[in-house]
Amino acid sequence: MKSPESPISFMKSLVLSFVLAILGASLSARQTSAQQPKEPSNWDSFRFLLGEWIGEGTGTPGEGTGAFSFSFDLEGNILVRKNRADYPATKDKAAYSHTDLMVMYREGDGGDSLKAIYFDNEGHVIHYAVSFSKDQNTLTFLSDPSPSSPRFRFIYSKATPDRLTLEFDIAPPGKPEAFSKYIDGSAHRKPASK
Repeated sequence: MKSPESPISFMKSLVLSFVLAILGASLSARQTSAQQPKEPSNWDSFRFLLGEWIGEGTGTPGEGTGAFSFSFDLEGNILVRKNRADYPATKDKAAYSHTDLMVMYREGDGGDSLKAIYFDNEGHVIHYAVSFSKDQNTLTFLSDPSPSSPRFRFIYSKATPDRLTLEFDIAPPGKPEAFSKYIDGSAHRKPASK
């Protein structure tokens, strides 16, 4: 025969059960809210870049051809650029291809700060601050200055809804504002497939 619980023991069990139930409900609510998709960042200014682009350019490495694309990822929280440029052989250099990936994201509590990180097949990693012109037609990527390495500036300008101009500039180490043009080009939007 089971001995009856004392009133104090019964109250302890009841309070413990109540605390565990509250704790479990609280953890469950936190987990559910963490799994809710957040409202995507506001990327309206970037929409003119979306899609696939075909380009041609000229510059120090020689005349090249290539293509790039811009697309959203991670439920609209980042913008990804993928790029490929092909350069013909010259008397000094064999033909080669350059590929890179750049991820744009918002940083800070309010997502006010626009940043980008760039990776390429040559092993470069570049951190950029990202800004728009007042008229929202020119997008500039500017790397941090460093006394021991070059500084980079990449500019996209909207010429028409289906045409962009591109410029890639480099400043030598220790001279962060002494940019010179390295690549100059344009691109047109790839027609949609039927």
